Amino acid sequence: MLRLDPFYPIVPDTAWLARLLGEGIKLVQLRLKNVDAGAVGAEIARAMQLCADHRCQLVVNDYWREAITAGADFVHLGQDDLRTADLGMIKAAGIRIGISTHSPKELETALAAAPDYVALGPIYPTKLKEMPWAPQGLDRLAEWRALVRCPLVAIGGITLERVPDALAAGADCAAVVTDIVTNQDPEQQTQNWLEATAPWRNLSTGKPPP
Repeated sequence: MLRLDPFYPIVPDTAWLARLLGEGIKLVQLRLKNVDAGAVGAEIARAMQLCADHRCQLVVNDYWREAITAGADFVHLGQDDLRTADLGMIKAAGIRIGISTHSPKELETALAAAPDYVALGPIYPTKLKEMPWAPQGLDRLAEWRALVRCPLVAIGGITLERVPDALAAGADCAAVVTDIVTNQDPEQQTQNWLEATAPWRNLSTGKPPP
């Protein structure tokens, strides 16, 4: 089974990506926001080069066509994207797929696509954006863990204080946005996250530490 780093920051552009790569992250999602459509391909290409230089796994959010063109090897799709994406084309290009879920029905839809990871959220209340779903909580996370055989990503409202509980409940990694990009010292906070998730990173069994 694919192994994911337990710390999964999500960044809005390559400027943020360059800041965090220097801190030693090994898994990151590029979720481009407010980028001109004509610049998406160039941003993905730059992100790929930056991540290659730092030996970091890059996941491209949403832009699966541009990811194929750029030669990326991992994309993340929301449920709306999943309905319109050409999964056959994506997989033919050798690209791995992560899929967001928020309900049992969405999980069923995601699993039918044979994803390389499934994300569940929001686990906790989040300030990132208005969510139509109530917080899922740790019990739902544990339920998802029993239902999926691929890696499970927890997202939404996860902080340094909460991440041990999320990982212990069954998540393979925690996706983080607000706790990094709104922090007064994102680089130091990234180091804090790397330290907090180190016990899970060093495991060979895939089980949470005692």
